[in-house]
Amino acid sequence: MVYPGKNHKQYETPKRRFEKSRIDDENRLVIEFGLRNKRELWKAQSTLRRYRRAARDLLALKSSVTDEALIARKEDELLGHLAKYGLLPEGAGIGDVLAMKTENELERRLQTVVYRKGLARSPKQARQMITHGHISVNGRKVTIPGCRIRKSEESEVRYYGNSPFTGEAHPERGRIVSGGRQ
Repeated sequence: MVYPGKNHKQYETPKRRFEKSRIDDENRLVIEFGLRNKRELWKAQSTLRRYRRAARDLLALKSSVTDEALIARKEDELLGHLAKYGLLPEGAGIGDVLAMKTENELERRLQTVVYRKGLARSPKQARQMITHGHISVNGRKVTIPGCRIRKSEESEVRYYGNSPFTGEAHPERGRIVSGGRQ
């Protein structure tokens, strides 16, 4: 049993350590999303694995249990949670959960949202801006690049109030526009 206050791993490492195709795919994702290391990628894959496991459990429950209300409630909880975070659209089904890719999970990270909104020139710069405290969500400073952003919070991602990036004359904001990229 794990002590509740003690940190433990939130990811599983790959079973085959030296599989070339997996390593190439991981390297591509690390570069594309500006991740610090493969551990961040493995965390996203583990989270996605948990969602898929829950969807498979629901499908198995449908075939064995006749309580339709319980199944519908659990399915609505899972799909509602994924829709709230923007991982799936509103009308999605269980099959869509099983078809999700790691990129879906990585797109919802604060670092990627900052880059996609045009607040930073690259994913690496977005990461640096977040860790240095230049980005806020709903007016609160967030310093964790891997923080998942809900769909409702996406419009509230902006520069922190007293950050030097709020001034239009800042040299790093040369091509960056507050509404998006030029």
